[in-house]
This record gives sequence, C-alpha cells and structure tokens, in this order.
Amino acid sequence: MDKNTLVGAILIGAVVIGFSIYSRPSQEEMERAQHYQDSIETVVQQQEEQMLKAKQAEAAQVLQADSTSQFFAHTQGTEQFTTLENNVVQITLSNKGGRVSKAMLKEYNDQQKQPLVLFDGDDASLNIGFEGKNENILSSNLYFETTDVTDSTVTMRLNAANGGHLDFKYRLLPDSYMLDFTVQASGLQNFFSPAVKTMTIDWKQRARQMEKGYNFEQRYTSLTYKPVGDSFDYLSETKDEQASITEPLDWVAFKNQYFSCVFMAEKNFENATLDSKMEEKSSGYMKNYHAGMQTAFDPTGIQPSHFQFYFGPNHFKTLLASNDLSFKDKDQELEDLVYLGWPIIRLINRWFTINLFDWLSGLGLSMGVVILLMTIIVKILVLPTTWKSFISSAKMRALKPYVDKINEKYPKQEDALKKQQETMSLYSQYGVSPMGGCLPMLIQTPVFMALFFFVPNAIELRQQSFLWASDLSSYDDLIHWSTSIPLLGNHLSLFCLLFSATTVINQIIMMKQQDTGANPQMAAMKWMMYIMPVMFFFIFNEYASGLSYYYFISGLIGILTMWIMRRMTDEKKLLAQLEANKKAPSERKQSGLMAKLEALQKEQERLQKEREGRMNKKH
Repeated sequence: MDKNTLVGAILIGAVVIGFSIYSRPSQEEMERAQHYQDSIETVVQQQEEQMLKAKQAEAAQVLQADSTSQFFAHTQGTEQFTTLENNVVQITLSNKGGRVSKAMLKEYNDQQKQPLVLFDGDDASLNIGFEGKNENILSSNLYFETTDVTDSTVTMRLNAANGGHLDFKYRLLPDSYMLDFTVQASGLQNFFSPAVKTMTIDWKQRARQMEKGYNFEQRYTSLTYKPVGDSFDYLSETKDEQASITEPLDWVAFKNQYFSCVFMAEKNFENATLDSKMEEKSSGYMKNYHAGMQTAFDPTGIQPSHFQFYFGPNHFKTLLASNDLSFKDKDQELEDLVYLGWPIIRLINRWFTINLFDWLSGLGLSMGVVILLMTIIVKILVLPTTWKSFISSAKMRALKPYVDKINEKYPKQEDALKKQQETMSLYSQYGVSPMGGCLPMLIQTPVFMALFFFVPNAIELRQQSFLWASDLSSYDDLIHWSTSIPLLGNHLSLFCLLFSATTVINQIIMMKQQDTGANPQMAAMKWMMYIMPVMFFFIFNEYASGLSYYYFISGLIGILTMWIMRRMTDEKKLLAQLEANKKAPSERKQSGLMAKLEALQKEQERLQKEREGRMNKKH
C-alpha cells in the first residue's frame, strides 16, 4: 500500500474517531453537566416547579372557591383509569386531566424482563389550557367524566353548568402504536371570546433509562422536533439546552435510544419552547423533557383540533408505516427518529443495509450470525475495489527500487520538487497512479460507515445474545470490576478488545508492505497507525458489542483477504509486466498532476533565475 493509501486510511480513521469523539461526551463535560444540574439548574428547576404548582393551586382554589364557575363540579373527584389496548400497546388514561398516564409496549421488555413501560404516574404530564371570557380552563386541575368507552376508544368530558361541554376523545388504532386525540368544544360559544383561536399545551416527561449502558444510551436520547416543510432537528444529547422555535412544528418527540413518545398536531404547533435537562446517572432516568406550545382551537366546535400520539419503538419500517396512518396532507417523516447517518450513508442504509438485514433476520438466524453474513456480503461487494487498491499498491512496491534511486539522486531538501517530478514521471512511464490505492478505499468508506450508524440504531439487536454478549445493543462486560477507571469505566468489552487486536494486526500487515527506512514522516505515520487501535479501544469499550463484533469480523476477513491476494500476486512477474508495458516519453499522456508539477517546477526555476539576476546586478 502506497503513501497516499496510507494517508487515506488515516483520514478515514480520523473521520471515525472524530465522529465518535464528537458524539461522545467527555468526562469533563459529564462532570460539569452533573455539577451544573446539582447546583444552579436544580435550584432554578425547583423554583419553576414551585411557581407552576402555585399557579395551578391558585387556579384550582379559584374554581373551588367560586361556585359560579362553569366547571365547578369538576374541581373535585377521585382519580380513575381507563385502559385502551391492541396487540402491541396498552394505553392507560386518567380522568384527572383527561390525559395519557401510562404507555406499555407488549412486544418489548425492560432490563428486568418485564413488559416495557415508557412512562407511568408522575413520569409524564399533559396540561392543556383554554382562555375563557371570565375564567380559564387548565385540564390538569379538573376531573373528567368518562363516556363512550370501548377497547379502543374513550371520551373524557368536561360538562359546563350551562349545558355545553368540552371533549377529549381518544382512539387507539388497530395493530398500531398510534393514538388519535381530538379536542372539541360543544355549546360553549358564550364561555369563550370570539377572538380566541388557540389553546396552550404544556407537555412534560422524564425519559426513563431503558438500556444497560447509560452513557451509550445518552448519545441517542434527545428531544427531537420537525419544523413544517423541513427536516428534523434536536436539542443536545450531552448537556442541558433550551430553545425557542419560531417556525411551526409538525411534531415534537421525547426520544430515547430505541423508543419515542411523539406528539403530532394537524394544524401545527406554534411558538414552541423546548427544554431538555440531563438526569443523574444513578437516578434511573436519562433526560427531563418539557415542551410548551400553542395550536389552533375553534371555540365554536365546528372544527375539532386533531392530534396524534406515537408511543412505540424507533424501528425504521414501523415508523415509515406510521406515516401512512397520520394526517393525509402531511409527510411526518417519523422514520427520521432512527438516525442512519449523513445523506449518502443514510441512502445506503435505507435502501441496502436495512433490506439486507431484514432479509437475513427473516431467515430465523441469530443476530450474531446475521451480522456475520452481512459482513461477508459487504466484503464481497467491495472486493473489486479492494483488489484494485491492492494491485495499485503492489505496482508501487514493484517500482520501489527505481524510486529509491531517485531518492539517492536528490538527497537535498531543496531538490524535493525535482525528486517529486521525476518520481511522478516514473509512475506515468509505467502506467501507475499514486492515487490508485487511495480512491478505491474512499469508495468503500460509505459502505463501512453505513454499518457504523446502523448497528447502534437497530432495535432488533436489543437484548439479543450472542456468544458471551448478553445484549448486542450494549457493551459486553464479561470482564468487569467495581471501581470506575478514567477513560475505561468499570468493564472490559471483549469484542472491543478483539476488534482492536485485529486492527493492530491489519496495521502491521499494511506497514510491512512499506519500507519506511529512515524516512521520519513514514515512521511517524507508522506509530500513528499503531496508536489508532488503542484509541479505538477506549472509544468503543462502551459502544454496542454488536458494532465491535462487526468490526472484529470485518478485520478478520480483511486479514484473510490480504493473505490470499498476496499469495495470488507475484511481484517479480508484475514488474516484468510493467517493464513490458513501459511507454516511451513521446507515448505517455501527461496527467493533470504531472502537468501541475511541471508548471510549478518551471515557475520555481524562473523565480530562481530572477533572484540570481538581481544578486548579480548588486555585485
């Protein structure tokens, strides 16, 4: 492998390392965020909660004290629950506030192997406010009357003293994670001012820790939202953040790594204030989410306000299918909750990786075998470019004796340009491109990077065991201890260790193909190539074991492929072939790079002559 190939490999590694470091919070950031949370932000949050409770209590006292209130009868009551369910989800609604109080997914388990609960009780709240002529309605303060109850529908009603009412209607769609939610007034024209066109929504949730690895799950846990006519955006995963969104929103999602609670509005959300605060590692929660916003409301009841909730997994095709169950005039793009990488990598994952994965997993194979077969298939697909890169490097090695003679001819630093020009002329003469080994590797990069983004977001790997790994979506901690070590933590991921070891072996094989000699630059590259696997180890030790397993298998296959190609290649015969195809200077087609080097050389010679001429005039 030539120098340019080596540089390309370093750049590729730098991209992987850079993205990993960028997406991984540093220990300093974690400590600072935790300290900030435990001091100033905790006080501010407590003050805000106290103020909100005081306002709600004040509003409740006003309603309770004022027997003339239209909804005085609903200020007291007993909390009761109604359950809606289908084959995949069970939704529990409370008559206090007329809200969803619990969401349980039937097909997924938590870390205790119990049915997974997204939220329950005080984990979440929904307060909808309406501005009346003489009094306001805050739904969280009132007890609704439950009517029209079936297995999949329920109406929560507030009856006004004048005979009108306000309805919260819920309908759970069959075999789906989608819950329709409608708000509609009836006979309340005199209660509301004709100028009222909106209602306010205050939605909160403490996102539970669902997975084994807190730090890894945190990288994929964020408050996510989608502006109308635009792609999704999100608040920081690694620190507290608040944002005021001026553009209208299609939806807001309280997202964990593998599960999301999404709130969608047919008439959009306006003037949204979004807030995400980090929770302590030992609290059992990841983030504290809050979304305050406004949306359209018709006090006459002619136009109901339509909403939808999605309480379910971040599974690409499930989310894609849920788009079809949403509002007809909107493309919700819920599948964006599964982050599949940068644009070109996302296309590879969407149209190739996911379909290949689904086909293999549909054969009933274990997830470890599926990853193995995917790796082999990917390696076969990129084999032509791998072979081309290898042959290019082999040609460069075959010509190395000639290159060494050029280096001996121009030992001085000031002759570096002449040396480079003559070297390029040599390559051109024998039809060898210095970029021939680098470009094929760059072509392969998006394919290999695709799995880097896919595996941590593949919910199918969640709680799937393979060999010693109990969960391919989290780190394997066959070796662990009680005290946390900086940069390493309290465990040793065996798949990560194997991945790092195969990477070192691959680097040794690559470096053996190059004679660095006394070249200090090549020697520095050599040590950098050896340091990279060590950096990979500390980065990937907390990553999904399925990802480390994939890179380990990929490295093994790479070593085997390189061994076979070396056995198939006779460099003496290759040099003889190059000599046979050697072109005369008049027959050679000058490359763009050669032309630039020649022009640079001529310019350098011109400037040198000018300097010498000025020196001669002075003397």
